[in-house]
Amino acid sequence: MKPILLQGHERSITQIKYNREGDLLFSVAKDTVANVWYSVNGERLGTYNGHTGAVWCVDCDWDTKNVLTGSADNSCRLWDCETGKQLALLHTNSAVRTCGFDFSGNIIMFSTDKQMGYQCYLNFFDLRDPQQIDDNQPYLSIPCSDYKITSAVWGPLGEFVIAGHENGEINQFSAKSGEILKKAKEHTKQINDIQTSVDLTMFISASKDNTAKLFDSTSLDHIKTFKTERPVNSAAISPIMDHVVMGGGQEAMEVTTTSTRIGKFEARFFHAAYEEEFGRVKGHFGPINCVAFHPDGKSYSSGGEDGYVRIHYFDPQYFDFELEA
Repeated sequence: MKPILLQGHERSITQIKYNREGDLLFSVAKDTVANVWYSVNGERLGTYNGHTGAVWCVDCDWDTKNVLTGSADNSCRLWDCETGKQLALLHTNSAVRTCGFDFSGNIIMFSTDKQMGYQCYLNFFDLRDPQQIDDNQPYLSIPCSDYKITSAVWGPLGEFVIAGHENGEINQFSAKSGEILKKAKEHTKQINDIQTSVDLTMFISASKDNTAKLFDSTSLDHIKTFKTERPVNSAAISPIMDHVVMGGGQEAMEVTTTSTRIGKFEARFFHAAYEEEFGRVKGHFGPINCVAFHPDGKSYSSGGEDGYVRIHYFDPQYFDFELEA
């Protein structure tokens, strides 16, 4: 497995995301730039320039027309994917932590941080109504007073948003009424990342409590747990195999005491049914902040604290691999 190395950021990667077809890979980092790459050869297609702070999140709509980014410069921006032109600028009171298009691509949600005396809000805008954008008035704004949202994704059919909080709680917020539909508290510490399966029926949550857990999207039933000995920064579900990949790191205090020569931060592969680890991929020189599977399941990417994105195409043996029960 020879990785393709994408060097387009000067600071650590915060999120990477494939579009639905998987021909493009979007990456955002703490250096204000949003990049888009061809996933097949790692060539950079272009950048989305305009943010003035760390960019925390990126999403792309269903037909790869628009791109959404959220940043610590207290704004959420909508871009034309093809031209890189900024289509909308939504100002917020605090940093934008998560963002996402619903399945139709018409409705966006983003959450803001609890900081500088401001609450954490989950905001919903309908892009078909230009008035909402011009007035910067979401049609729905949900305050989360207790614990801020650290990761959020749209559930199936765009009916609700699944949000993970800094205390380990997972909530379903209705996109129509704003009420909490369901709650789950399986994690003991902050949820760093939530990613759905390709058909949106399940999602995986990665947490600081050294585990990733698989849940049912609609009922929030806890299905599986994948344990490691380090905080998990990100986890993704394979679209074609019963596999999950997890990226994590070390505690910050241990980083200096280990040798710097080798890129020893590993992506770890677990079998989704047996909860067994069956493989690791080395390569990053710092903790892995985000992982993503290509929609066809034949490759995956990881973005690290070292500012690199690595695209790994699986060897043929990977697809024949059977875990012995």
